[in-house]
Amino acid sequence: MGLRNLPSKKLQVNQGWVLAAALGHDLDCWVRLLALHDQDDLVRAEPDTMRFRIYHLPARLAAHARRRWLRIERTWPWAHAFTMAWQRLTDLPAVT
Repeated sequence: MGLRNLPSKKLQVNQGWVLAAALGHDLDCWVRLLALHDQDDLVRAEPDTMRFRIYHLPARLAAHARRRWLRIERTWPWAHAFTMAWQRLTDLPAVT
C-alpha cells in the first residue's frame, strides 16, 4: 500500500507517505461499502485483488461529439462489477 518506501531520512516525506497510504485505504474501503457491497468475491478482497480486478482497468477513454466514452473490453471478467460500481458511485447525491 505504498509504505515500502519508508523510512526516509526526512520526517515530512514519511508523513506524506503515511497520509497517502491512509487515504488510499480509506477510499478503497468506501468503494467496497458503497459500490461493491453485494459482490461476494470483492466485498472482502485484499487490496492487491482490488487493484488487479477493479483499479487496473483494461479500457480506453475516447472522445466523440464533446463527450467522453469509456471503452471497456467485453471479455474482461470483471467488466460488469466495474460498470455496476461506477453507476452506483455516480448515482450518489451530491454533498451540499
